[in-house]
Amino acid sequence: PKTLPMHTAISKRLYHLKLVLVITLSVMFLKGCYTFSPQETYSSKAKLVTSECRVIEHVLGESCIPLSPQRIIVTDQETLEILVALELNPIAATTSNRVGNKAPILKQKINRIIDLGKESQPNIEKIVKLNPDLILGFSISPSNYQLFSRIAPTVSIDYTETGWKQTLLQVANIVDKTQKAESLLEQYQQRIKSLRLTFAQKNESLKISVMRFYTNFQFTQFLNQLSFPVSILAELKLSIPLAQRQIGSGARVSYNNVSLERVDLLEADAMFIALDPGSGKNFHKYQSSPLWQRLNVVKNNRVYTVNSSYWIFGSVLSANAILDDLVKYLVE
Repeated sequence: PKTLPMHTAISKRLYHLKLVLVITLSVMFLKGCYTFSPQETYSSKAKLVTSECRVIEHVLGESCIPLSPQRIIVTDQETLEILVALELNPIAATTSNRVGNKAPILKQKINRIIDLGKESQPNIEKIVKLNPDLILGFSISPSNYQLFSRIAPTVSIDYTETGWKQTLLQVANIVDKTQKAESLLEQYQQRIKSLRLTFAQKNESLKISVMRFYTNFQFTQFLNQLSFPVSILAELKLSIPLAQRQIGSGARVSYNNVSLERVDLLEADAMFIALDPGSGKNFHKYQSSPLWQRLNVVKNNRVYTVNSSYWIFGSVLSANAILDDLVKYLVE
């Protein structure tokens, strides 16, 4: 039988290999467009043309986000608060696992927002159907980041309770709203300056306990120097009681648990109690205790219950809401 020259045979083999490779890649591309398998780590849908996006570096890597995102999804209430403060309207958000949602301070600005379920278990199917062009959230886990990144460009944001101002500016930079964020912070600082003078004129260096009651846990806690609300008190030259400062000085978290037997640690000139939804039963157990009723702050009727949605974590809107409460109960 007649045989082909060696270079011709090799050329034919290369041609067939190229043909198989093209077909395989085409099938993979089509499959990537129409399936959503857990094994994939990144979707072509999330890869935008570089000229149409900005590369943002963050704790989990870098993401190329649209220049003017229109369909933003947020994975927590704090990010939602920031975007609303920056006059943006996310299309969907999760709700908090324990604290109340931000509705009381976001007013009518989130009426049409879609609920994605709890922060700990967002509804992935809903997220896919909403076709977002940007997903934002605080401390997104690496596994969720890989999952979200297949749906849309995703940015994980660093957050510390006392570093909320830097976080606000970070998010503002991502969505190109830096000027608005700086304006909000300037207004807030002017308010702090005015209120600091008010407290100084009253000649009051109040010691204030800030507490939280959970829904399911059989204890309470006071918030220490690492917490969001206590950092705001510090800006006003107010502080938590000395005993709490001493205990909290070695803490790595923003709270210290307090058993019913140690409610003496909560003694203060004024007490603000942040109640999680459904925590009334636990709060009542403390209120009914003779140890609680012996506290001077209780006898003097200077115990005030407040909403945990903005007293525990938050940004500029929550900070201003805390200032509102301080004025309402301590000044007016």
